[in-house]
Parts: sequence; structure tokens; C-alpha cells
Amino acid sequence: MAIKKFAVACYDDEAVLFPAVEKVRHSGYKLHDVYTPFPVHGLDVALGHKESDLHVAGFCFGITGTATALSFMSWVFTKDWSINYGGKPFFALPAFIPITFELTVMFAAVGMVLTYCYLNQIMPGVKKHIFHPRQTDDLFVVAIEITDPAAELEIIDFLKTTGATETNVQVAEEGWWYGRWDKEEEYQKQQLA
Repeated sequence: MAIKKFAVACYDDEAVLFPAVEKVRHSGYKLHDVYTPFPVHGLDVALGHKESDLHVAGFCFGITGTATALSFMSWVFTKDWSINYGGKPFFALPAFIPITFELTVMFAAVGMVLTYCYLNQIMPGVKKHIFHPRQTDDLFVVAIEITDPAAELEIIDFLKTTGATETNVQVAEEGWWYGRWDKEEEYQKQQLA
């Protein structure tokens, strides 16, 4: 399994965070992620992320719900259990609208929630690393993947020049899901031995 190292920098103000993220992106280092205690408007643009395609997934799930409802009701009322209700047609589309709408909304909602959980790896069993205990409280944390071990000190010095209040290096072992972080202490003991 691959061992990954990360240079971690902590900032205590978002006004310092934005220029730091820009400097890291333009310097060519591999920016892993930025962790903030609250949503920061414009940070996704500063990180260079494209707009989410979650709405496309919602549309696809909604269309699937619509097709499922219409095809099932059509099959039931025309082929499987075709009963003549007072001379009404077997395929009575206006009567199908409430069920079709409900199934469309249900498929879209459940599908988007599951897609969101899958894309952000927040499913049960996925263990995420907390780079700093205060990253969900009052600190902004930037993690840079160290691809060249010789440049470790250079990256740490660079992060200090961006206004970081705290810097350190952390180790991770990549498992069958991204981010199996429970081997950091074991790895450090092996390095000291």
C-alpha cells in the first residue's frame, strides 16, 4: 500500500487563507484539500474546482423515476390487470400524474443523497483523517501532498511564508478506500527504528 505524506498549514483568518491558496496553486505544489470550520464563499473557485454535476445526476434520477412510474402503471392498467372502470380508457394519463410526480421526486432525492455521499466519501466505514483538531472549530487547514521527499522542508518553509500560524508533516497509508489514516504512528515508529 502506498504511503503518502502531507504538509499541513493552519491559518486563523480567511483573509489570509485566500492569498495562501492562490500562492500554493501557482507554485505548482499538489494541493490535497482545504478544510474550514464553516462554508467559505468563493473557496471552490480559488481551489480551481469546477461546478458540481450533482444537478445532472438529480435530473437523471428524476427521469428514471418518471419512466419507472409511467411504465409500471401502463403495464399494470393495460396488460396485467386491465379493468374497465366506467368506460374510462386503460391508459388514463391524467390519473397517473400524482404517482408519477411522487416517484420522480423520490428517485431524484434519494439518488442525489446517495451520489453526494459516494462522491464525498462520507459513507459508513470510510475513515477520514483530521489534520488538526481545531479544523472544525476555528482554524483553516491546508493540506499539500508531498510528492518529492527532498522538497519537504522547502514546502514547510513556503507555507510559513504564506502566513501560516502552524505547520507540520503528517503521514498516511492509502488503503482500499482513499484515506486509511490509522497507520501514521506505526509508520513513524518504523522511520525512527
